[in-house]
Order: sequence, then structure tokens, then C-alpha cells
Amino acid sequence: MTDLYLSSLPVGSIATVVGVTGKGIQASRLADLGFLPGTPVTCLRRAPLGDPRLYELRGVQLCLREAEAACIRVSLDG
Repeated sequence: MTDLYLSSLPVGSIATVVGVTGKGIQASRLADLGFLPGTPVTCLRRAPLGDPRLYELRGVQLCLREAEAACIRVSLDG
């Protein structure tokens, strides 16, 4: 397994959330959106200039900016 941040997850890859490194309101918001440890997340696509990206987790598609995604540690299986 390789640990990285969600912002560096390649399009089409599936990873598992390890934790959120943000603090305060940002960390709370990301947890409320479903970015909890053990949750699988897929990077579906990115905007033409690379930011934001579209992710899918828990059956929901979410768009996050790179700064937000850089606060989420994930584990890439395989």
C-alpha cells in the first residue's frame, strides 16, 4: 500500500481514506461530507486546468479544490 494525498490521486484510481490532516472547520466539513477512515474514494475526472476534481464516495459525487483534497490522506491499494 502507498500513502498519498487525495489531490495526487490519478484519475480513474480507487483509494481508501486514511485520515484528514486539516484542522477545525475544514476537517469537520470534510468528515461531514463522508471522508472518514476506511471509506473508498474514486477520482472520476478533473477540470481542463486540473482544478477542481470530481470524486465519488459513498455513492455520491463531490467536487473538491486541490487545497481541500490535499488535506485528505489516502492509501492506494495495489
